[in-house]
Amino acid sequence: MRSLDAHGIRNVNTVWWNLTTPALYEHALRRFSGLLAHRGPLVVRTGQYTGRSPDDRYIVKEPTTQELIWWGKVNRAFDPGAYDKLRRRLTAYLQGKDLFVQDCYVGADPKYRMPIRVITELAWHNIFARNMFIKETDHERLANFQPEFTVIDAPGFVAHPEEDGTRSEAFILLNFRRREVLIGGTAYAGEMKKSIFSVMNFFLPQRGVLSMHCSANYGRDKNDVAIFFGLSGTGKTTLSADPNRTLIGDDEHGWSDDGVFNFEAGCYAKVIRLSPETEPEIYATTRRFGTILENVAIDAETRRVDLDSDEFTENTRASYHISAIPHADPGGTAGHPRTIIMLTADAFGVLPPVAKLTPEQAMYHFLSGYTAKVAGTERGITEPQATFSTCFGAPFMALNPNVYAQLLGEKMTRYDANAYLINTGWSGGPYGVGSRIKLPYTRAMVTAALTGALEEVALHRDPIFGLLVPESVKGVPAEILDPRNTWADKNAYDEQAKKLAAMFNENFRQFEDAASPEVRAAAPVR
Repeated sequence: MRSLDAHGIRNVNTVWWNLTTPALYEHALRRFSGLLAHRGPLVVRTGQYTGRSPDDRYIVKEPTTQELIWWGKVNRAFDPGAYDKLRRRLTAYLQGKDLFVQDCYVGADPKYRMPIRVITELAWHNIFARNMFIKETDHERLANFQPEFTVIDAPGFVAHPEEDGTRSEAFILLNFRRREVLIGGTAYAGEMKKSIFSVMNFFLPQRGVLSMHCSANYGRDKNDVAIFFGLSGTGKTTLSADPNRTLIGDDEHGWSDDGVFNFEAGCYAKVIRLSPETEPEIYATTRRFGTILENVAIDAETRRVDLDSDEFTENTRASYHISAIPHADPGGTAGHPRTIIMLTADAFGVLPPVAKLTPEQAMYHFLSGYTAKVAGTERGITEPQATFSTCFGAPFMALNPNVYAQLLGEKMTRYDANAYLINTGWSGGPYGVGSRIKLPYTRAMVTAALTGALEEVALHRDPIFGLLVPESVKGVPAEILDPRNTWADKNAYDEQAKKLAAMFNENFRQFEDAASPEVRAAAPVR
């Protein structure tokens, strides 16, 4: 009889191993942890935590890995003794409870695939694991499954900060020596997904694989691959969901010497104000069995959902298997990227809408991970605010960012990939003065990059940012390609550009010592 004794979990009631999605639906509904909505999705609430809690995430600082971790604001150190003490309380809490287990994998490429075990207190969290990770369907393999990393998720168990050394009652603790993640005090399912992403970001670069927070697709064949980096609000999901191309994955990938591979088997999309006209494929997933809808409003009588409602949060989410997307590759693997797109939404209005990057410039902007927040997006923001998230995913990068940047530069050079910076933000002035670059223009620029058309046009160098700006793009007015020309007050543009350049330089100081002279030279003019 299978047990969880190897994980130190004993005296539980019933352990439900590798249940199917319908069976897990029955448990979730029987335990009143979700509502069955019209057309079949399961609607759930995550309590007060309706998003990730990065300030409650820690890595256990122990001798075997402490020299590799990029310690600081992102990767906070946690005491091993405090971890053991909290873990004992957690396992005591689990005694007498029913638990749900999914044995699955992360990584579509078998060469780099990691078997993981997800142990959850909630049945719908197990459905989430089935959606997001790669399922094992062979019964014999499941019977002999040996996980290399384990997630124990118990949202009903809360920490005591004074006693446990946490910041709050919520905690996400990564322990690379014990090869496990403990999650408590929060029911937000994304913590499981991103914790395992952090695990892959720790192990894969040590094997020469670049782990990336990006979407990926391919065109004519699996050798026509593009990857899209970008922070929230830059258009990553919209621009990578191209009906003329095949989706590899929407969020997490690895780039090995064999090509690109998806880490996951599902998607975790924001669905606030989603419409069938603008995002028909994602919209359709909100009306199907197997989809988990987090914090989406629902009419308790008609069981119809309201995707326009932000009653609980702006961060409403849908978790669904990638097979729900018509233009998706279920295998999750493809060749080497031919094109790398780095997206930014520059609310200062000074970056060109499209620019070609040298490998060194690509490494610089990869390390910078720039976009800008605009007024109204968060309390207290009254003017554009620069945001830098290294590698376009700082909260999940366990190693020094220069490790990832070096791998990016090496692979770009070895596999002859072209990189472009595309600004989906403002033109003709900053937010509040200028206007946002029109989506059809951005799509035309992305298409030109993917088809190689930008390799055939003349380029000129931006005097402040050093970027190589094309002088023409089919379907795009030539006058918007040079951002300075779109400003009525050229002196105001110069001042704003110098202001943003100074922000880039200030942010990059943390990487300068480890960066090569060529990468440092890719910085804007000081």
